[in-house]
Amino acid sequence: MKRIVIVGATSGMGLEVARLAIGAGWRVGAAGRRADRLEALRAEAPGQVETEPLDVTDPTATEHLGRLIERLGGMDIYLHSSGIGSRNEALDPTIELATARTNGEGFIRMVTAAYAWFRAHGGGQIAVISSIAGTKGLGAAPAYSATKRLQNTYIDALAQLSHMQRAGIRFTDIRPGFVATPLLAADGGYPMLMPADRVARRIFRAIVRRRRRVVIDGRFALLVFFWRLIPAWLWERLAIRKK
Repeated sequence: MKRIVIVGATSGMGLEVARLAIGAGWRVGAAGRRADRLEALRAEAPGQVETEPLDVTDPTATEHLGRLIERLGGMDIYLHSSGIGSRNEALDPTIELATARTNGEGFIRMVTAAYAWFRAHGGGQIAVISSIAGTKGLGAAPAYSATKRLQNTYIDALAQLSHMQRAGIRFTDIRPGFVATPLLAADGGYPMLMPADRVARRIFRAIVRRRRRVVIDGRFALLVFFWRLIPAWLWERLAIRKK
């Protein structure tokens, strides 16, 4: 029976993956800001789920993570699904800084804590739900695309560090396209929206198979391929907006 800790398990992809893990018979440590939603998840499978409210932007979040791992009886997989993002063409600094705190500072806080735990306990797997937005800087969402690029690069660096230290830690960088979750619902109008349940199944499969890096789905993998071919001077002149 595998033990997975999911930070960001109260909604969206984190919640859907938690339910898939429960269905597979795994023990699940669910963490997030909404205590009521965590308890609702635990009520679905009381014998398999442990919960712990935490906010990744709070320095005490790592202490909460440690308590959750202890109650779960250890950890085989850490999944980071916590994140925020919104369109910000007005460049409101409040939105930009909040995004940087959650997707940057909060991400680093939790992933380094998971890395340290695995290194001290013989290895494991760290999976991160990042985004195709990290491929290029998107003018409509500067902080979001920048922090997703940070996550991609940070995982690459930790993968190298794990080999250097012989820590036995595997990494899975999951990069979805546009998914029909509450995160995008507020902005609306995104093209090629994918159903959350189908994306969650692809994410869970990538975790089980220990894929190193995966773009979900094939349409977005093709899109990312062509994005990378666009020279910088041309990219800066494109108006990429929601439809």
